[in-house]
Amino acid sequence: MVGLKPSDVPPPLGVKMASAGAAACVADLITFPLDTAKVRLQIQGEKKGVEGIRYRGVFGTISTMVRTEGPRSLYNGLVAGLQRQTCFASIRIGLYDNVKNFYTGGTDQASILVRILAGCTTGAMAVSFAQPTDVVKVRFQAQMNLDGVARRYTGTMQAYKHIFQNEGMRGLWKGTLPNITRNALVNCTELVTYDLIKEAILKHSLLSDNLPCHFVSAFGAGFVTTVIASPVDVVKTRYMNSPPGLYKSAINCSWIMMTKEGPSAFYKGFVPSFLRLGSWNVVMFVTFEQIKRAMMVTKKRYEEGN
Repeated sequence: MVGLKPSDVPPPLGVKMASAGAAACVADLITFPLDTAKVRLQIQGEKKGVEGIRYRGVFGTISTMVRTEGPRSLYNGLVAGLQRQTCFASIRIGLYDNVKNFYTGGTDQASILVRILAGCTTGAMAVSFAQPTDVVKVRFQAQMNLDGVARRYTGTMQAYKHIFQNEGMRGLWKGTLPNITRNALVNCTELVTYDLIKEAILKHSLLSDNLPCHFVSAFGAGFVTTVIASPVDVVKTRYMNSPPGLYKSAINCSWIMMTKEGPSAFYKGFVPSFLRLGSWNVVMFVTFEQIKRAMMVTKKRYEEGN
């Protein structure tokens, strides 16, 4: 057995939510540069590059950013990103099993339709609650740290304040609809695919319920999720990063992208999206399973000691 053994007692909701939030923050710390590169590639084409800077591929984008803006630019928006994951992942992942059980009436067997419904539900709930953190994160990742180039924001709290003062509450929740669509797709695809792959592996005794099983399940879920969610993710990024008045709506943003840049625009940043989502899934789910089990071991020892 690689890693901690699964608990004989199902973990309570608090353990699952805390484990999901902590694991997502660990995953973000490791994979954040890939996410920043993805954002830069997704908004490229929206406006002319600064001083001839053009991004080409995920590693080319990272290299260009380090050369022109310094290594710290890869972590633009990290604070907002960690705030986002603390709220976001704890809801969309931590609540998933409970919502799934609610829809099945507490039975162990859940159909694919029920799993999809549970994933969409928790994904939409998470976005509705954590959207401002996502808006700030994307805008920080999109802004260039270059001499002579005006920066929209200087700090995370200043960004929240500036957006509220200039765009109101609607600015903080800008792009909520495409983000709900995107995260409903991501969440149900990610969690359902992970669930199904893991169950198939365990059912056919290919691996035991340990780290290699979690790794394979998470990597497969990351690829499937990237293919399905990339178009909505690009529109979400463009729309949330846009200044007031550039796009009338997310649908208008999609139409302008299609007419000006063609269908391929919806898959801009696909490679960094996959590298980021695939690696993020692996780190997140493996860490989630281990933190959850560690918390259950600690809880059991505490109860036995009392």
